[in-house]
Amino acid sequence: MNVLFLMADELSWWALGHHDPRIHTAHLDRLAARGMRFDAAYTPSPICVPTRAAIATGKYVHEIGNWSSAEPYDGATPSWGHVLRDVGIDPVSIGKLHYQSGDADCGFGTQIAPVHVVDGIGWAQALLRRPVEPYDMTHTLARDIGPGDTAYLAQDRTVTAAACDWIAAPARQNAPWCAFVSWLAPHFPLTAPPQDYALYDPQALARGAQEVPDHPILREIAGFFDHDPYFTPESRGIATASYFGLCTFLDRQVGRVLDALDAAGLTEDTLVVFTADHGEMLGEKGFWTKSTMYDSAARVPLMLAGPGIDAGTCATPVSLIDIAPTICGTLGARTSGFSGRDLRRPDPDRTVLSEYHDGGCSVGVTMVRWGTWKMVHYAEGHAAQLFDMAADPQEEVDLAIARPDIIAEGTRRMLALVDPEDANARAHADQARRIAALGGIDAIRAIPTFDYTPADSR
Repeated sequence: MNVLFLMADELSWWALGHHDPRIHTAHLDRLAARGMRFDAAYTPSPICVPTRAAIATGKYVHEIGNWSSAEPYDGATPSWGHVLRDVGIDPVSIGKLHYQSGDADCGFGTQIAPVHVVDGIGWAQALLRRPVEPYDMTHTLARDIGPGDTAYLAQDRTVTAAACDWIAAPARQNAPWCAFVSWLAPHFPLTAPPQDYALYDPQALARGAQEVPDHPILREIAGFFDHDPYFTPESRGIATASYFGLCTFLDRQVGRVLDALDAAGLTEDTLVVFTADHGEMLGEKGFWTKSTMYDSAARVPLMLAGPGIDAGTCATPVSLIDIAPTICGTLGARTSGFSGRDLRRPDPDRTVLSEYHDGGCSVGVTMVRWGTWKMVHYAEGHAAQLFDMAADPQEEVDLAIARPDIIAEGTRRMLALVDPEDANARAHADQARRIAALGGIDAIRAIPTFDYTPADSR
């Protein structure tokens, strides 16, 4: 058996053709049709750096302390890559990792075309949460939209070519292997290749602004990531067409890699895992990018295909931390030591968790999802939210006051996984130490900020 782990960046659960027929993703739709699709898969954190640390270690964010975009994974907690090396399989990474740097031993013996956090630090402004400070880069999201080319697209083409070459090498025929292939698309900038952008009509996608929900922490997040005021109905249409175009571009990259696997005669011997680190709000409820617990940001596509995987869908909530034990179990390595569970044996009563302790938010946010219910806890006494995801998939009706019985059940399930007030306090304490290590608040204010990690960050 081999494992090919494919990951997108900022791809919402709904942004594939089998969910939204407006979006052209033929290759991923075929992969979903021949494998198991998890329709309630959640990110450990709705932002890149903490999630990628959690995926690597198979543990939740509060267990590893990689709280924010300025606390990247450095290999201190063993990863699934380290575990595979114990059984003689040295996994390769191709593309974005978003770890501390290529110098840290994070479980990959070879890193091809990696992207890591900037200067080994990351987005330092994420640490300034008491109080939340102004962020002056939000105008760029609405500016950099439409057809064109970017360094992100060039990086992804490099990743695809490298992955195809790696799979085609004769050595792939001789021993079990594991490859992690990670693209940047459809992460902003929302600039899509002209051929992909042309598939969508921006005028048909134009729409007005949506109101931010009346909750103090959600308004705090929206006030920090205040992208939406820079959009018009017309530019929202252009940005949406660009996002759809980037999804199609990503699909074409995935298709090339799957074709290379097939050409090498390895499809029948390879478990393929596809997911994304988090989603994209795309203007929903007044939010763009991620950083909320609404499904467009926190719920992601996840599918398995390959030997022993029956075609179908699984409605049981699962987490991206489940990928680590799934990969290790597939390749005969230990699955103990992970908080995640093997995706090949889902638990119908599973509770999954997502956490946010990052920029623009002064308190920790903890989401639990079980059955058809989703509860969002805001630390330090702020009102919780509760949604029935079967009756209200758009998360429009907050039932927190009307259903104290479900809030009690959600709280019980949450506390079985984490004490959110303790995690909130630990995150702030760790971040205070990180601020001091970087020279203090004024030193962080002096670090040039950015709206997304440059494609050449190594």
